[in-house]
Amino acid sequence: MAAFFAASHILIVAGKGGVGKTTVGASLGVASARSGLDTLLVELEGHSTLGRAFGHDELPYEDVDVSGDDPAIESSGGRLRARRITPDDALADYLTGHGMSRISGRLTDNGTIDVVATAAPGIRDLLALGKIRQITAEADRPDLIVVDAPASGHALTFLRAATGLAEAGAEGPVKEQADLVAAMLADADQCQVMLVTLPEETPVSELVETAFSLEDDVGIALAPLVVNAMTPSIPGLDTELEALEKRMGPRGSKLDRARLKAAKLRLRQQANQAGEVERLTGELPLPRIELPRLQRAGLTRADIDGLADIVTEQLERLEHAGLLGSDE
Repeated sequence: MAAFFAASHILIVAGKGGVGKTTVGASLGVASARSGLDTLLVELEGHSTLGRAFGHDELPYEDVDVSGDDPAIESSGGRLRARRITPDDALADYLTGHGMSRISGRLTDNGTIDVVATAAPGIRDLLALGKIRQITAEADRPDLIVVDAPASGHALTFLRAATGLAEAGAEGPVKEQADLVAAMLADADQCQVMLVTLPEETPVSELVETAFSLEDDVGIALAPLVVNAMTPSIPGLDTELEALEKRMGPRGSKLDRARLKAAKLRLRQQANQAGEVERLTGELPLPRIELPRLQRAGLTRADIDGLADIVTEQLERLEHAGLLGSDE
């Protein structure tokens, strides 16, 4: 597992809104830390659920340790940190690093970045990506950075920002930063994207479209796919349904009719889910991780820990099947 998670320095988790990207990203972070790696979870501006899962109403800009009392992380020697990156903070960092700390606060406080963002679309995304790239070059850099990316539509804009600015004729520091970030995204040893979907028609279609766009427009490598919120199939349900229909005959009790309706609904769900997973496999033949649907609202650390166990099991299954080789 350590070899898989260390295959690239940055793992960007992306997908349609509502598919559970944050849940998947948090689970990957815990699994990575349990494998003995120093892992950093990054939440971008506009997201706020990642921190709450680790006991923070809002993550700070500086790293905070969220390993908790996980004995598997402690025994492995791993570490789990988390932080929130905003363009304003990234700009202040950049200016301070270039000897302009005296004006950095003024520029971020008076909304100058919003003016610049209007004049140069993509600059906010470039600042966030540039900060992530900077973290990989620091002395205390983590072994793996897991980024909770925006939803699919914005994720494409987010990841295209560097290429767009580089091709737009930008000069000076913007051009330099755009070229560095574009090179980072195109290097599979540096960065990969893990796409997340639900076993439903619209999310699967959007994931396939996003995957081809990322490969064609950004040149970024794709990690194994994640199909989230899978409903477990009930073996023999069709046989039980037939037996129930025979026992009921033309008339049946209210309870039997309710059971029959529920069984038919579950069979349709199972068939639709299997069909969408099969379609995904045919259109995008990549290794696949499947995670179960959580049976309660809200995301807790216990949920993340449980899903991290399943992520590890699924990755081990792919490894044993020879699907996580160097060519993947």
